[in-house]
Amino acid sequence: MMSRSNTVVCYSLAALLVLTLSGSVRNGQLHGGGGDNLPATETKGRIGEVWRRKQMMERPCEEIYVVGEGETLHSISDKCGDPFIVERNPHIHDPDDVFPGLLIRIQINLPTS
Repeated sequence: MMSRSNTVVCYSLAALLVLTLSGSVRNGQLHGGGGDNLPATETKGRIGEVWRRKQMMERPCEEIYVVGEGETLHSISDKCGDPFIVERNPHIHDPDDVFPGLLIRIQINLPTS
């Protein structure tokens, strides 16, 4: 006879297995082989990469800015119109050492069209 704690562990593992498998099946159906004869994983990677790039370009410039994946100080400067990002952020010692999640202060100077 199994103890109550062993029963709980077994049910938890079974639930985790079901969730993992259902997520794998769902992702395989959503991003399946595509029409360009690429493997499903390669197609999925390209879809995610295009979506992330689009999302980064559409992000608004705010006074406190969170650096996203693939962004550089130069790309943020061009996007938000602030050429003095390094001067406003003394915690940035090396402009080439910028990473996702870094908080920076910017002054927004977007051109009006």
